[in-house]
Amino acid sequence: MTECSIPCVGFDGLAELLAKQPKETRLAYTGSIEVTPHCNLKCAHCYVAPCHWEGNLLSYEELCRIIDEVAEAGCIWLLLTGGEPFLRNDFLDIYAHAKKKGMLVSIFTNGTLVTPEIARYLHDWTPHIIEISVYGATEATYESVTGVPGSYKRCLRGIELLIEQGIQVRLKTMLMTLNQHEYWDMKKLAESYGAPFKFDAVMNPRLDGSLNPYELRLSPEEIVRIEEEDPQYREAWIENYRKFSDLEVSQDLVFTCGAGRGRFHIDAFGRLQLCIITRQPSYNLRQGSFKEGWGKFFPAVLDQRLSKPSSCRSCRNRAICHICPGWTQLECGTSEEQPIEYLCQLSRLRAETFGLERTAVDNK
Repeated sequence: MTECSIPCVGFDGLAELLAKQPKETRLAYTGSIEVTPHCNLKCAHCYVAPCHWEGNLLSYEELCRIIDEVAEAGCIWLLLTGGEPFLRNDFLDIYAHAKKKGMLVSIFTNGTLVTPEIARYLHDWTPHIIEISVYGATEATYESVTGVPGSYKRCLRGIELLIEQGIQVRLKTMLMTLNQHEYWDMKKLAESYGAPFKFDAVMNPRLDGSLNPYELRLSPEEIVRIEEEDPQYREAWIENYRKFSDLEVSQDLVFTCGAGRGRFHIDAFGRLQLCIITRQPSYNLRQGSFKEGWGKFFPAVLDQRLSKPSSCRSCRNRAICHICPGWTQLECGTSEEQPIEYLCQLSRLRAETFGLERTAVDNK
């Protein structure tokens, strides 16, 4: 008998391999669909704005047709998000349709609408992952963010119902002035559930360009202090710098990341977009197909050139900066990257605090 060894690649390994494909190799392997922009909470920092609500939401039939086309294009990972997806009465039917197409389907939710019936259904049709936003470790802090009395207890109950059904849950938070004092307690809360935990503190403008969320954002010093104290983030930024600081970035293309090359986003009104932040330009899937949008519309968008050189492209801290065309589109009204002082301060402080300039020298 001859031995035959077939190498095995896990989910994370496969994602890394796909992400390393040459830029010219465009594979629609991961994407997100916003099934509704509506939410039952009133979060103070929310970036969703009514400005992009045009026309009727995609119907169940339209969503199923789009999911079919996405699956046919080779999508492996599909995220269903909102707004709050469970506000749709037909959400479980939409979710099941995507599952039956063989994709690894994840859900982003606030958890407050999860019922025993929903949890049992998801046990039978297990999602790849469910990510739930937790905005505080206490009722007072959580609801100072969500603005809805009773939402804290409903959120925790939703988490518990899902975990009882053996569903993999990840918890996350947007860290801001309202809840930063409970960061470590939120992390302990996640540990008590046996759930991974992550935070983001870098708020972008709302989809209408409003800078109101900035009133709640932490200073670069506050963000880096937490990142320095938490080994999970300190090590992650060091590793990120090692991997990407020497990566060559196009000096003339507007879009240089994986958006439109391996990733896509579809909003609740059927508009195909590069990513969840870069909402313009878009392609109307109600009038065309995903195949045409991915195969013809996106390549034309990705071929756009900068009108003038961007200093962001040659910045030594680019690998640890949040700058992207989507961000500058929202804040500056253009997709062409340009320095945003808050992000510059944050990346410079990370480099200094974590000794990343010395890391770059050591790697040479």
